[in-house]
Amino acid sequence: MKVVFDTNVLVAAARSRRGASFALVSSIPTPEFQLCLSVGLYAEWQEVLTRSENLPPGRTTEDVFRFLHYLARQSHLQEIHFLWRPFLPDADDDMVLELAFAAACRYIVTHNVKDFHGSDQLGITALTPREFLKLIRTNK
Repeated sequence: MKVVFDTNVLVAAARSRRGASFALVSSIPTPEFQLCLSVGLYAEWQEVLTRSENLPPGRTTEDVFRFLHYLARQSHLQEIHFLWRPFLPDADDDMVLELAFAAACRYIVTHNVKDFHGSDQLGITALTPREFLKLIRTNK
């Protein structure tokens, strides 16, 4: 199944090795899901994850870029030929929703599920990392 990870999932995975975000990110590549990515979301990942407050302890900006390059190579790169903005209150969330719709994803994985209220109108469900991890473990 195709899925989009909101940037906050990667931030959470970088900050802690104990949570569902880390479990999901560290499982890539996996037969359980295919991560989808757009150029815009990749640029956001780079900008946010290279901020000093988001760098994992002992890691450099170059380490983050190498990791993001790895994730990009494991992801389905989706072009987006249309924009439905504004659909959600935040333009960055609209970008994630547009990607999910264009790539025919069923799920957006995010710590901010409430920010994607209304995405179900497009057939897309926003789930927390814990909920998504439970879903893929149940469907094995």
